[in-house]
Amino acid sequence: MKPRMEADVVTELPATAGNGRPVPGRRSLRMWKALINSINGLDWALRHEAAVQEEAIALAIGLPASFFVAASIAWWLALVGSLLLLIVVELLNTAVEKLSDHVTPEHSWAIKVVKDLGSAAVLLTLTLAFLVWVGALVVRIW
Repeated sequence: MKPRMEADVVTELPATAGNGRPVPGRRSLRMWKALINSINGLDWALRHEAAVQEEAIALAIGLPASFFVAASIAWWLALVGSLLLLIVVELLNTAVEKLSDHVTPEHSWAIKVVKDLGSAAVLLTLTLAFLVWVGALVVRIW
């Protein structure tokens, strides 16, 4: 009998049994773990990343303001959605930057390009959010 290796140990239980039917509780356990991981990521970003902190402040101010600015539910969704999208893109940019720094701590032209592309994505999303808010204000005023 061969010794049990670490790779032989099943760390995740499958969500389905051998017959393909869902195993009660396993899918919800996986979803619970995914939720906890997401909360941990948001918590880390809010404590360590200045850009995420600034955008969270913008969301905290923008959310109540959106009820007064939005002329319809569609405008409200666009206002809040643009701010949430900005945070999503910032989180992805932060993840790319952290991974890039881990892979190559020293200066690399290729890593610089990757980080610049992430920064450009944030800039374009910020521009989109600005245009949505200006558009909503123009609709509300006129």
